[in-house]
Amino acid sequence: MIEEQVAIGAPQPHAIAVLLLTLIALVLFTRERIPLQTSSLFVLCALLVGFYLFPYHLPDGSVFQVKEFFLGFGNEALIAVSALMIVGQALVRTGAMEPIGRFLAKVWRVKPSLSFLLTLVTGAVLSAFINNTPIVVLLLPILINVSLRTGQSPSRTLLPMGLATLLGGMATTIGTSTNLLVVKVAEDLGMPPFGMFDFARPVAIAAFFAILYLWLIVPKILPEREPPLHDTSPRVFTAQLEILPGGFADGKTLAEIRDKTGGEINVERIIRGDNLSITTLPDVEIKAGDRLVVSDTADRLRDYEVELGGKLYAGENPGEGDNTGEPFKAGDQSIAEVVVIGGSTLDRVRVGDARLNSKYGLRLLAIHSHGKETQARSKGVNDMVLRAGDVLLVQGDKKAMQEVKNAGTLLVLDGGEELPHTRKAPLALLVMALVVGTAAIGVMPIAVSAVLGVFILVATGCLRWRDATNALSTQVILIIVASLALGTALIKTGGADYLAHVFVTVTDGLSPGIILAMLIFFMAILTNVVSNNAAAVIGTPIAVSIAQRLGMPIEPFVLGVLFGANMSYATPMAYQTNLLVMNAGGYKFSDFVKVGVPLTLLVWLVLSAVLTWVYHLY
Repeated sequence: MIEEQVAIGAPQPHAIAVLLLTLIALVLFTRERIPLQTSSLFVLCALLVGFYLFPYHLPDGSVFQVKEFFLGFGNEALIAVSALMIVGQALVRTGAMEPIGRFLAKVWRVKPSLSFLLTLVTGAVLSAFINNTPIVVLLLPILINVSLRTGQSPSRTLLPMGLATLLGGMATTIGTSTNLLVVKVAEDLGMPPFGMFDFARPVAIAAFFAILYLWLIVPKILPEREPPLHDTSPRVFTAQLEILPGGFADGKTLAEIRDKTGGEINVERIIRGDNLSITTLPDVEIKAGDRLVVSDTADRLRDYEVELGGKLYAGENPGEGDNTGEPFKAGDQSIAEVVVIGGSTLDRVRVGDARLNSKYGLRLLAIHSHGKETQARSKGVNDMVLRAGDVLLVQGDKKAMQEVKNAGTLLVLDGGEELPHTRKAPLALLVMALVVGTAAIGVMPIAVSAVLGVFILVATGCLRWRDATNALSTQVILIIVASLALGTALIKTGGADYLAHVFVTVTDGLSPGIILAMLIFFMAILTNVVSNNAAAVIGTPIAVSIAQRLGMPIEPFVLGVLFGANMSYATPMAYQTNLLVMNAGGYKFSDFVKVGVPLTLLVWLVLSAVLTWVYHLY
């Protein structure tokens, strides 16, 4: 552990320089126009050049080696984070979470209120083990589909769902990259390692109250927002539903079929044999081979296909047109909203270089970039740079839409689209379970089990190398490396201990529990302004020094940093999924503040009280 110094005077020149660089870094990380990876690289270069030109002598007389700043690239936490991102990508690519999505979609039809609660709990639980980005990608189309069915704005449900996944991520050591970094940095400072579920109990207590707030209160205080490109109402398609032998509709009257669908189906014609048209009377009996001409939205047509036991066709007759998987058409084109996902091949790419038409067969109609809608034919649109969370209005045929869905580069905001599913899905799910399970019971560290999991996924064909590399985020890697380097400089030069001394001096006379609460609150504010990973890595050594100066256990103060750095609730830029949710629901900055500030205060109060009670910080 860091040895406590009896007294601290003014910091040394190197410490002052590092403290100033830390302040500059925090400012840079808030600049939206400067890519986070650029700011991170600047911080790393400043440390390398500064300590190389002006060597720092350690207390034992030796010179601090600049190469230590490169150790972040081989840090165990970074390896684990990168490997888990790839494993999570496999779950998306293979459709391993499809059963969960289908189950939630069905439950929503029966009990909407309880289904909303179940969706919040499911998102939180899954996010404790899987990066929350694929969880949000899974749940967004389901909730949007529900809003299309009910005619309600999705803004009442999308934001609570996104925040619920952030709550769940706090519960385990692998829930977020922030958790892995805090645990590893604290371990490097001499603290015994945390087990995977060592701090799940206080998070579960806080999450209980927080999810009740998200379930019962947030939908009532959120104003209805028009989702992006709201003028693109659900497309109504005309299709033929051929009744299969043994299906529900075989032998049933038209009235019974309408009752089965809750009165929603609108049968325009009944075609029997060679284009024999039958009047749509309620008591007419439907036989196998009959074709019902139905007009409705895409998702409802698919529902009718399953509920009635039939098969959809696009042409006037089953033998016409595309009879091998193309269920219905509006002309031969459809319109959809798609979202650029963080870390995808389109993230931070010029529109002119995206080549949507040649790559995906899609025609770009409009772009909704962080609250501003731009027509694709507008002057200069090709020079626009796509960012994570941007919504694109595109036109293309069903095959093109499905290929986009399978590619994982864009999130299709069409609840009727089928989730991608392959026969590799069970294997991908098993690998994820083994990665988490072996780490949870202590068979091997998470970094080892995750890397092994990546090898198995690639070797068995669940992932291609292109998919694996696309899953990695340069932004995440560089911010972690730069933050680790900055943390190392703060520790070696005594800057962290100096900040801890100032913090303890300012809070002199307060109980350890109040000091811990203040630390959590400060981290919660910081993480909503700058990168949560940077806040966590910088805050961890300071928390260790504070605990040592107070003569208190280190664990609660490290957990204070971990919990505070995860409270990315109050601003849309605090976490990448916040931007996805913001654009999909048409939210404003004020909506995040209105919902996120009370949630932050609630979670802060509960966690502060629980940690104070558990560790006797009275």
